[in-house]
Amino acid sequence: MALTPRQESVYRAICDYHKKYGYSPSVREICEKLGLAGPAGVHRILGVLEEKGVIHSAAGKKRSWVPVVPESGQGMPVAGTIAAGKPLDVWDRPDERIGVDPMIYGSEDCFALRVVGDSMIGAHILDGDLAVIRPRADVDDGRIAAVLVDGILPEAALKIVRKKRNTLELHSANPAYKPMRFYGQRKNRVTIVGLYVGLIRQGG
Repeated sequence: MALTPRQESVYRAICDYHKKYGYSPSVREICEKLGLAGPAGVHRILGVLEEKGVIHSAAGKKRSWVPVVPESGQGMPVAGTIAAGKPLDVWDRPDERIGVDPMIYGSEDCFALRVVGDSMIGAHILDGDLAVIRPRADVDDGRIAAVLVDGILPEAALKIVRKKRNTLELHSANPAYKPMRFYGQRKNRVTIVGLYVGLIRQGG
């Protein structure tokens, strides 16, 4: 369905923000980007974009607008569940797909993992959220990644990766969970599944 120039500008602002930050802009940020005086007009346009099926949002959730994948696309695979202490399976057998274009997050290979638990609440990643993962074998220091740890985390978990001289540390974003530290050859027990690049917040 065709969009007016103003609707297109709001839609593009949401797409661009997702690509840069991995989550949705606030109404105020959309106003600032487009030079609009107040939020009322943006709220109206967001409602129209939802009616036209080009974005969707979770009722009552802030920053939850996500561009919908075009009808010609297949959407993003939801590959399973990811947790803090006892994650579930698995990213290579997609359970479902959601109507979100993975290219918004920089790669058509991106997939989503459903978050269980509270280990990443300090990073505003909540129970029930979908964490968007871009497959890669390594990440920079301080980035959030989906990881496996041989003998400890046999299934994927979200952790903040910290790299020191001869040490690899996996931190939660919740002080209730202690970091895991791996020295020397023990670092080989850790496998990086992919980089956390975005968040899709759903109702529930």
